[in-house]
Amino acid sequence: MRSRQEWRQARVIDIAHPTEDVRAVTFAVNGPLSAFDPGSHTNIRVMIHDAPAIRTYTVLPSAPGTLKIAVKLHPNSRGGSAWVWSLNPGDVTEMTTPENRFELSWRASHYLLIAGGIGVTPIFGMAPALISGGQSVRMIYGGRSQAQLAFRDELETLLGDDLELFVEEEGRSFDLDAEFSRLPLDAESYVCGPIGLLNASKAAWQRAGRPMSRLRFEVFGDSGHYGESAFWVEIPALRKTVEVRPDQSMLEALLQSGVDMVYDCQRGECGLCAVGVLDHEATIDHRDVFFSPTERAQNVRMCACVSRAPGGTISIDTGYQSAPL
Repeated sequence: MRSRQEWRQARVIDIAHPTEDVRAVTFAVNGPLSAFDPGSHTNIRVMIHDAPAIRTYTVLPSAPGTLKIAVKLHPNSRGGSAWVWSLNPGDVTEMTTPENRFELSWRASHYLLIAGGIGVTPIFGMAPALISGGQSVRMIYGGRSQAQLAFRDELETLLGDDLELFVEEEGRSFDLDAEFSRLPLDAESYVCGPIGLLNASKAAWQRAGRPMSRLRFEVFGDSGHYGESAFWVEIPALRKTVEVRPDQSMLEALLQSGVDMVYDCQRGECGLCAVGVLDHEATIDHRDVFFSPTERAQNVRMCACVSRAPGGTISIDTGYQSAPL
């Protein structure tokens, strides 16, 4: 189960490096391409270990007829970032026309944008859209070092004093409680970054007594706790055992093995792909933002699209009780 996708052939026409470990790739896309809102994403057909796969990336503002992405070369990558870093001008692939599940509401009196690391990509499109629309906006942006803050110069030029940078090597980190406490009552905050930042933002937003409908976030599915390694999934109801390779998600492995699954966002947000955990010998690495911290600690359900059980075996119930495949 997924949203309707329209695939287009795409050719690499430009490569740039906003930072040493971030690569921006611009594609010319065949056929008419409608304007897209900030926060939109595209799916890209990639090759990982000579096998086809699909990865999802935010699309950045770019010229008409083009789609631009920025990808960090991540040490825990399942192969997508390495593939993007292997591209050269003239290389051809396929991409979907953009869709948006992280759109601006345009209903608030003030917007607080929060970006952590490469989570800046959707926020980078939101900031100029809000400024050009005459909206009140502040942005806080954090990273490990000044050199790793992609698009910092462009954002400083655009936002001036309404941008504040927080760099770990300088001992500076977000004070989310203080940030949220001084927002107007009808303000909204948009957050993208590591799962730790998203969970901290949700907790601070709740402590501030603010409605959750006014906190929007997007996930890129890495907890940072583990490197990627293979694991095995047993489905007793289907009498199947499926290997999940380091370069694929549990959801991908189950689908490729013929296991029926319900899913949608593939980012750990909607919960549709959640499976019941019957038993596990490995520590479950929960990477979703759908379940509460209490629910994740109970280890009775996990989101198949992002969460993992590195190096071990887990037994699950997918919810389907049909005859064995």
